[in-house]
Amino acid sequence: MAILRSKEIWDMEIEEIQEKLVELKAELAKNISKSAAAGVNENPGKVKELKRTIARVLTIMNEKQKEN
Repeated sequence: MAILRSKEIWDMEIEEIQEKLVELKAELAKNISKSAAAGVNENPGKVKELKRTIARVLTIMNEKQKEN
């Protein structure tokens, strides 16, 4: 999955944002479990970027909910 930028998230509806959040969390869990099983993470930057994107999505989602 491509990393979402702030503008892309702002253009989405809240339902779409929630769906993306579920996808991102699933991808993060998959990457973490894969690296734990293998012992070596071939792309440690991917986990960091997924965490940042999840935080970005949650922040924007909370701001949008406050507006409504």
